[in-house]
Amino acid sequence: MMSPDSSVLAVKVQGLKKSYGSIAALQGVDFEAPVGAVTAFLGPNGAGKTTAIRILTGSLLPDAGSVHLFGADALRSGQDLKKRVGYLPENNPLWPEMTVEETLAFAWSAQGRVGHKMSAVERVVVSVGLEPVFRRRIQECSKGFRQRVGLAQALIHDPELVILDEPTNGLDPLQVIQIRELVRELGRQKTVLLTTHVLPEVEALADRVVLLHEGKKVVEGTLAEVTSVKAGQQQFKVTVNGSEEDLKSMLATAGVTRLESGFPSSSAQASAVVLADGGQEIFEAAVKHDLVLLELAPRSGTLESLFYGLTQAEGLHV
Repeated sequence: MMSPDSSVLAVKVQGLKKSYGSIAALQGVDFEAPVGAVTAFLGPNGAGKTTAIRILTGSLLPDAGSVHLFGADALRSGQDLKKRVGYLPENNPLWPEMTVEETLAFAWSAQGRVGHKMSAVERVVVSVGLEPVFRRRIQECSKGFRQRVGLAQALIHDPELVILDEPTNGLDPLQVIQIRELVRELGRQKTVLLTTHVLPEVEALADRVVLLHEGKKVVEGTLAEVTSVKAGQQQFKVTVNGSEEDLKSMLATAGVTRLESGFPSSSAQASAVVLADGGQEIFEAAVKHDLVLLELAPRSGTLESLFYGLTQAEGLHV
């Protein structure tokens, strides 16, 4: 089992920019992925995750910025560096007429490898559980098994870094569980960079999180770090002796970011969780609005509340 080593970086990205015409997909993004860690690239649809991944894998050039993989310049290095990377794209392109065996044998040859083909094929077939469909054509396989074939293609050459772009997208609940378990096992052996917009997936699989929104990095760190703090702020549960509208007005005066609500309330009480530098501004706003603070309690954050709060703060409605 690999242990994350924050002193050794599999991926280091600095100042990454990419535009499609007038649309800025990436706006100076920096992030890192340590060797031995599962790093989740999280963000809503359109955040720039896939654009960044395509640049990392060499299928797209940035307008500006640098990409280093294992310390080498990925934008200028040749095939030797690319052979250290396995990639499962979001759309997982496969030839429907080919069998699983033929597909994996072709993937081995496409990597420029010679010899030991069948041993490599057998290795990935066993590791991702393709034995039941090994002789089937791709078009005869379920979407879950086709996703396993794509994962096997990414692993056929035994890469050090595996990049998975939305690996559970479009799968049914059982298939999602099965693919997540494969990714979890993969993370014990290799460095993994995973893109997703599914929060439970991040919490189940990731050691580190990079949150993107509208082409910008919003926050980066371990799960514990990103859910406990945002730029020095803290989460508080606030309850007042007033209506929901009273609470909204008071929080607006305090200038704090509202993360979640929906706690039991009545015309006499309302509650919310907020991000704030401290409790003083909330207390002063309550006094100004002639509200009694029934609760002002620090609390540990969740990834869901952080995601909602940071993206809502930037004006995105999710």
